[in-house]
Amino acid sequence: MNPNPVVWFEIYVNDMTRAVTFYESVFFTQLTPLPTPVGDDGAAAAGMRMMAFPMQVTAAGAAGALVKMDGAAPGGGGTLVYLRCDDCAVELARVEAAGGKIHRGKFPIGEYGHCALIVDTEGNLIGLHSVN
Repeated sequence: MNPNPVVWFEIYVNDMTRAVTFYESVFFTQLTPLPTPVGDDGAAAAGMRMMAFPMQVTAAGAAGALVKMDGAAPGGGGTLVYLRCDDCAVELARVEAAGGKIHRGKFPIGEYGHCALIVDTEGNLIGLHSVN
């Protein structure tokens, strides 16, 4: 396995408008629509909508999107995605005003920097990571 093997992530949502507002407010970014994926049979996935985080296809690191899809529910207890920040305390300070909850405040992880855990408006547990 190559170092940093994650290449894509999906954060499942029930209310796309609410979720986009949360992530754009906390991370001061703009999400953009992605085309609905088409299966081998040429049909688009029914009931699926995707809003992508900013990404550069040729750059290192993982890209991802918020996804509303039939049969894929949001919530804690599954895979935990950590989003990079310059200082996770900055984004942490915007979470509650954007409708989310702080699960665990900023804490050190030794030589790897700091993390924090938040719960978004859809109930997903999301990690924040920063070197500072």
